[in-house]
Amino acid sequence: METAVQHDRPLASLDLFEEITRLKKELNAVILAHYYQEPDIQDIADFLGDSLQLAQAAKSTNADVIVFCGVHFMAETAKILNPTKQVLLPDLAAGCSLADSCPPALFAQFKAQHPDAVVISYINCTAEIKAMSDIICTSSNAEKIVRSVPESQKIIFAPDKNLGAYLMKKTGREMILWQGSCIVHETFSERKLIALKVRHPNAIIIAHPECEAPVLAHAAFIGSTKALLEFTIQSPHTEFIVATEAGIIHEMQKRSPHKTFIAAPPNEEKHCACNECPYMKLNTLEKVYLTMKHRSPEITMNEELRLRALKPIERMLKLSK
Repeated sequence: METAVQHDRPLASLDLFEEITRLKKELNAVILAHYYQEPDIQDIADFLGDSLQLAQAAKSTNADVIVFCGVHFMAETAKILNPTKQVLLPDLAAGCSLADSCPPALFAQFKAQHPDAVVISYINCTAEIKAMSDIICTSSNAEKIVRSVPESQKIIFAPDKNLGAYLMKKTGREMILWQGSCIVHETFSERKLIALKVRHPNAIIIAHPECEAPVLAHAAFIGSTKALLEFTIQSPHTEFIVATEAGIIHEMQKRSPHKTFIAAPPNEEKHCACNECPYMKLNTLEKVYLTMKHRSPEITMNEELRLRALKPIERMLKLSK
């Protein structure tokens, strides 16, 4: 008797939106996506947000499977908060230049040099760095977190030196800064930004605090990814130059279709997509489908590390209520 062989249909012949919807129901899965993901992924997400919103959503979900469309540290955070749930990341290579700029062994040495300091770490860091921290923060709540620490207490802020410098200026607090940075937010050119503003005199500049100080100096508004989005919705202005990862412009345009959004120019002389995060863009709709179909790649973690990393995240979430 001849046995029928089941062949997988080629991806090109599939309606990926339909297949992902089917798999969501089949797996009792939820799709969380960052604003920097490609437009198709943003459009299929059950929840779209910045780092704080996604951490809160990961904490509150009742799904059995979390498909995290972002970068590795974000999926790690979801796993830290949901040890019994399966957390999938469409591409394990979706890392983060900022997280990579803070190696755990070197940071442990740095921390040991300042034993009396409280460690506040930006959420864009590895689980190992979180485990060495006292409180985690995001760009949404960083100022609130810094202000919650008594003024007599020394603070180490890691890993983003630009966000740290911005917070020092904003709060008047001296902090010991780890010298890490994001390749995207450091690529914006002040010279090109000024030239762009000259060509678009009615546009106002908005920027993420991970940008360098000379770029922030030209911004009419500085805020987290979510805050930038909300500002463009509420502002009477109709033209914006956006100094953060260009993926957010998709949602800005959806929410304010009558307004104009211009991506801030990178420092490169040649044409490039340097204002896009190469790690965020590793995730694709095809990879989302495949990770759900095969339930892999999966984020796993040593339980002892997870518990140590959990404490500073929970402190953050408590302070963010």
